[in-house]
Amino acid sequence: MNLPPLTDNLTDAPGHLDRYGLALISDQISPQALRVAREATYAAAEEDRRQKRQDSDFALDHGVRNVRVWNLLNRHAIFRDLVQLPSVIELLREVIGWPALLGNLSANIALSDSDGGVLHADQGYMPQPWPAKPQGLNVALLLDDFTSSNGATEVIPGSHNPPNYKPPNEAAIPVTAPAGTLMVFESRVWHRTGRNRTTLPRAALFGWYTRPIYRTQENWFLSLDPKVAETASDTLLTLLAYRTEGFGLVYGKSPR
Repeated sequence: MNLPPLTDNLTDAPGHLDRYGLALISDQISPQALRVAREATYAAAEEDRRQKRQDSDFALDHGVRNVRVWNLLNRHAIFRDLVQLPSVIELLREVIGWPALLGNLSANIALSDSDGGVLHADQGYMPQPWPAKPQGLNVALLLDDFTSSNGATEVIPGSHNPPNYKPPNEAAIPVTAPAGTLMVFESRVWHRTGRNRTTLPRAALFGWYTRPIYRTQENWFLSLDPKVAETASDTLLTLLAYRTEGFGLVYGKSPR
């Protein structure tokens, strides 16, 4: 199966997700927002390098040339805006329902001569047999052009159906799409970071959303800057489990 076509029509995305397990959506953010997000991501990676907290040994990466940048919500306001884009919230409502939780927001930077990553499905930690519907949605924003040679995420279209399918490594194909594309894939699709065989890095943001019955990967109550929560919208507070009936009540009410 090939990749889904790039579309600027959000209403195409649920059908693409159902057929391919992923959707490629353009024109959801402005060029200025893309520039700010890209600069902020590379700046956060450089800050981590200077502070000697750069993560280059993530379990799903081969070698040390893939860099992960964590806790981006504290780094710049642009990231708080991106995780609650109207188009993203609309897709969450359509695919996994609402309320949903933001499990994590991180960046993946494939440096030149990187070795790629481990083939996996995002809901692999969930007990099998998996339900017939996805339990999570990964919404990635491509900060650089993704090409067949620069470490583009490799996916196996259709590997979400039937559930619990574990395909061979050689079946993965690179997602080639321009910077600014939203690469949305559901949690049962098998994918990995590709090898970057060029001389330039490539970066993407990955927002991982789940149904509210699952724990978040990032412990927002410990890691989130209190100032972010104080100024957050109701939508963002819901995504972070500060305001959601799906996460747990306090004296019968939402805690905030």
